[in-house]
Amino acid sequence: MALDGMERLLKEHFPGKKVHLIRFADDFLVTADSQETALQCKELIAEFLHERGLELSEEKTKVVHINEGFDFLGWNFRKFKGKLLIQPSKKAIAAIIDKVRGIIKSAKTWKQEDLIKTLNPVIKGWAMYHRTVSASVTFGKLDWIVRNMLKRWAKRRHNNKGKKWIANKYWHQTFSRKQVFKTSTLTLENFSDTKIQYRKFIKLDANPFIDTEYSEQRPGVFLSKQRSIRMFLHCAHKSG
Repeated sequence: MALDGMERLLKEHFPGKKVHLIRFADDFLVTADSQETALQCKELIAEFLHERGLELSEEKTKVVHINEGFDFLGWNFRKFKGKLLIQPSKKAIAAIIDKVRGIIKSAKTWKQEDLIKTLNPVIKGWAMYHRTVSASVTFGKLDWIVRNMLKRWAKRRHNNKGKKWIANKYWHQTFSRKQVFKTSTLTLENFSDTKIQYRKFIKLDANPFIDTEYSEQRPGVFLSKQRSIRMFLHCAHKSG
């Protein structure tokens, strides 16, 4: 791949320094122990990419302190009271809300079981992806949002019926939860049904600066389609 060799390049130019490269497909981040080192990494990688037909988008490049936070792969990373806090990003949350809303809006004439069948893998898949970070509060808020969407969906189907009648038709009590959106055979997944399972992430304590970068591939070079490349660099001292 076009990005292969980048880690070796950084190690050769910054021996003994706290410079680390983390890649995920064509997205990557770089951590550094000083702002000066971070900027040097930026220049070095820009040259590396240019030689391979890639360009950094300066308008999408910025340097931020780890205390200010940054988004990467659907998560927001930020230091809070001296500890690294990782949560689902606002963009990721907005995207799942829009997706669920779109499904429910398209289900005006669907049977309840068909709606549940369609929503369950979407809800479960999103929750599984975010279960390794601090997402419990987000899960609870999303459950509340989806529940209200479904109430409006049910009300539109039975506009001449009261709230109690609608609730009794679509929501039923189970052993583990009070009122759930279910049929006799299917139960809607809640985001909060997925338990949080924390994993160890890269330590950013010594690196307060993050340099976020995107690069856009020139058409027809190396890869079959345009891809974004993301980079984070950070350092130990915040400049005035």
